[in-house]
Amino acid sequence: MITKADKNKTRKKRHARVRSKITGTAERPRLNIFRSSKHIYAQLIDDVNGVTVASASTLDKELSLDSTSNADAATQVGALVAKRAVEKGFKSVVFDRGGYLYHGRVQALADAARENGLEF
Repeated sequence: MITKADKNKTRKKRHARVRSKITGTAERPRLNIFRSSKHIYAQLIDDVNGVTVASASTLDKELSLDSTSNADAATQVGALVAKRAVEKGFKSVVFDRGGYLYHGRVQALADAARENGLEF
């Protein structure tokens, strides 16, 4: 039987493998996603300088959400993080799915970010 801890351990290994190959720069930050059972978080990270450029999550007060753990919420978070990134002058990003499958909430967030001006 596969437990939740085993799945997260596998995800972390997968994420470390991906992170060894991609980094965010000042010109092209990394769009990182973290998905918990109740919320979804997105950050634009400049790995060279070690700073978070922009972020958004289902915990933001400006989002009015019925549920924080579905694809609709992820779509709104993707749109919000893209809006904040474009306001700060970022158009092109490196997508870091965090070891999660590109499906469901992760895909919804990525599609919304693309529709609102981010290129990856």
